[in-house]
Amino acid sequence: MGQKHFLCLTFTLCFIVSLSPLIYSRPPIYNFPIGQLNHNFYARSCPFLLNIVRYRVWSALIDDTRMAASLLRLHFHDCIVNGCDASVLLDDTEDFTGEKNSPANHNSLRGFEVIDSIKEDLERFCPSTVSCADILTLAARDAVVLVGGTDWPVPLGRRDATTASQSAVLEQIPSPVDALQNNIAKFTSKGLDLKDVVVLSGGHTLGFANCLFIKGRIFNFKGTGKPDPTLDSSLLAYLQSTCPNGDTVNSNFAPFDTSPASFDNSYYTSLMNNAGLLESDRALMGNPQTAALVESYSINPGSFSHDFAASMYKLGNVGVLTGENGEIRRKCGLMN
Repeated sequence: MGQKHFLCLTFTLCFIVSLSPLIYSRPPIYNFPIGQLNHNFYARSCPFLLNIVRYRVWSALIDDTRMAASLLRLHFHDCIVNGCDASVLLDDTEDFTGEKNSPANHNSLRGFEVIDSIKEDLERFCPSTVSCADILTLAARDAVVLVGGTDWPVPLGRRDATTASQSAVLEQIPSPVDALQNNIAKFTSKGLDLKDVVVLSGGHTLGFANCLFIKGRIFNFKGTGKPDPTLDSSLLAYLQSTCPNGDTVNSNFAPFDTSPASFDNSYYTSLMNNAGLLESDRALMGNPQTAALVESYSINPGSFSHDFAASMYKLGNVGVLTGENGEIRRKCGLMN
């Protein structure tokens, strides 16, 4: 396991960090504009930030193998709605309605407690310094890297939103049952492109989908009263068993691909075999441009991993607040 270093933030909070995957080392920097963000933003004000985040994410993955997918999805749902500003982390209060309980997020997003634990550690070590938006962006990156994905640089200096919008969630988050062109439009409105749609959809190589989002396809596809005829028959049988039509609470989950805890290109090989889980996944095969990218990534996992890192870099810089805009929250679920 290599030499161990002890990073003690208080008498009772002491991390044991090995020199293996938990010590952060910076990946190559992409040649994309980053505005006022800076890779060395916290170099003096919070020098152990990167190691603290990676350790906490690693600990969360040890306890729950689904957490990598959860943190990645939490980051995506934050950034795609009015930018990467940690608005998705805000709790409802008597006079404020956040985004957590919108239909697209309620009982769906997970990982809030991981971000909160990181924030608590950082408030002990470097109080009122690191934004929740930066913590979430770093945590998503580290989650992917720790389950086999390619690293990417995260320029820092984001600030936290002082507002949130449930209506924006409904309008801006891509839908698992929406037409491909509608979802492409939601990506392009954020400065992303068609390639990013296919690449970021590859995040479905991690995790599970709730049966709620699958049943229409396996029991009543487009109102026909029958399953989607393009769905692989063996997968259909498995999904109908896992997600029975009589389960009104939709308590079960189905994996997106054959290796839901590992970052690989199985998502694309599944699509090539008519075994994509969601309607939005299947839709990628109905467009010549997106289908060509799916085929390419299905046979070249290295290309997918590289392009995923590049697209995540772009995603993490969508609509960020910097300078005097926003705030640095002391608790990620509450505005100051």
